[in-house]
Amino acid sequence: MSDDRSTAGAATENMQRTGEAMRATGERMAENGSTVGAKILDQAEENVREAFAAMRAATQAKDLSEVMKIQGDYMRDQGSRAMAQAREIGEMIVQFGKDTTDTMRGGFKG
Repeated sequence: MSDDRSTAGAATENMQRTGEAMRATGERMAENGSTVGAKILDQAEENVREAFAAMRAATQAKDLSEVMKIQGDYMRDQGSRAMAQAREIGEMIVQFGKDTTDTMRGGFKG
């Protein structure tokens, strides 16, 4: 009978740890979602600032060739910026996935 109680106690402890890990994982996922959302807003704000800067520069251009250069420079820079921003978000998501997995695994250790 003693073995049954200790087995039940161990099972209860494991279930509690698992429940706590799931709760912690859920909290972590919510925090990570907010972090990614804020980063995306920061990036969008940067992109809008750069677009307006290019438009201002184009309105002050002396001729069409200067406008075309400004536009080309903007397009090239925006392409590079978009790649860097996508890479940054991707790296964040990968790290968050690792953190979430580690948090969840913590609840399954016996």
